[in-house]
Amino acid sequence: MSLGIVFLSEVMGTMMLTLLGCGVVANVALKGTKGNAGGFHLVNWGWGLAVMAGVFVAAKSGAQLNPAVTVGVWLSGGKEFAPGVPVDAASIFTSISGELVGAFLGAVFCWVAYKQHFDEEPDAATKLGVFSTGPAIRSYGWNVATEIIGTFVLVFVILLFGKSAAGLGPLPVALLVVGIGASLGGPTGYAINPARDLGPRIAHALLPIKGKGSSDWAYSWVPIVGPLVGGALGGLMANWMPLLVK
Repeated sequence: MSLGIVFLSEVMGTMMLTLLGCGVVANVALKGTKGNAGGFHLVNWGWGLAVMAGVFVAAKSGAQLNPAVTVGVWLSGGKEFAPGVPVDAASIFTSISGELVGAFLGAVFCWVAYKQHFDEEPDAATKLGVFSTGPAIRSYGWNVATEIIGTFVLVFVILLFGKSAAGLGPLPVALLVVGIGASLGGPTGYAINPARDLGPRIAHALLPIKGKGSSDWAYSWVPIVGPLVGGALGGLMANWMPLLVK
């Protein structure tokens, strides 16, 4: 399979992921929406179903949708992300690039869908929270630890499901994401995906959002470093436990 197809597949899948995922946050958080104050469990289910949609869309490239998953599959010893998509430097770079572009585009389309509600929302932090994650209690070391743990669970369990993302059905992954959000999402909002956080944060910085305030770049490294470390540990642990992953 050509790298162009891999790139487009990851762009479209991750775009769907972030459009629907950021969309459920917007529906719950922004002033005057039909889903306003729907609660954190609605957000968890919305993100889980967003992942399911993204996995269907990006099946040809292995539906990685997440640099932490890409790295985890590599470190687990996986040979292919999907049939015809080898785990090599070119595919890894192409996949991660597509994930970042798709996450950015999904956030842009979410803003378009909720433009009037962004205009009506008075709180800048609420607007940023639609695009990117932030901690309930800001303590960078503990925040990183939370993201490491959540992403470890994501990648390790995905690899137990099917050894590589290419072999997974969408529903188990969706339910896993719902479970991670319900169980581990409280401290940081569970980014568990560097592209999911960085792409929309860049969109927040660039879009002409009324009264948007800061994009909180001081925190932005946490949902990048934490998930990458957690994904790497998940991949390595899966590689060390062959009896469980075969």
